[in-house]
Amino acid sequence: MDPLFQQTHKQVHEIQSCMGRLETADKQSVHKNEIQASIDQIFSRLERLEILSSKEPPNKRQNARLRVDQLKYDVQHLQTALRNFQHRRHAREQQERQREELLSRTFTTNVSQARGEGRPALDRSWGLEFRSLSAICFGGV
Repeated sequence: MDPLFQQTHKQVHEIQSCMGRLETADKQSVHKNEIQASIDQIFSRLERLEILSSKEPPNKRQNARLRVDQLKYDVQHLQTALRNFQHRRHAREQQERQREELLSRTFTTNVSQARGEGRPALDRSWGLEFRSLSAICFGGV
């Protein structure tokens, strides 16, 4: 059990250091998939460690389970941190796209709409409705 625990513990620390570099890395050099694969591998090792800890002698069993539980807790936090990073990165990229879209958009003034040039069909229909309403309420135009 001890060699597998040591390997898993070492891998958890390697992932923690990779997660620290993840925020400062550029988009092309980010290895999110590799980190996720390592986390998945650790979860499978943890399942094996849980089985092995239950086979430990009674005087060592509780300590072994505590160590495995602590590793599991650490890996769950790494998984959450990776998801949060992916969410932040996605939100940041979406904001950048929206910003670029707004910067490339051509805006027009409201002057043309105020003169009735922007929506002639709509203005005519409003005029017809107003005349119809006037005829009903006031008995004619």
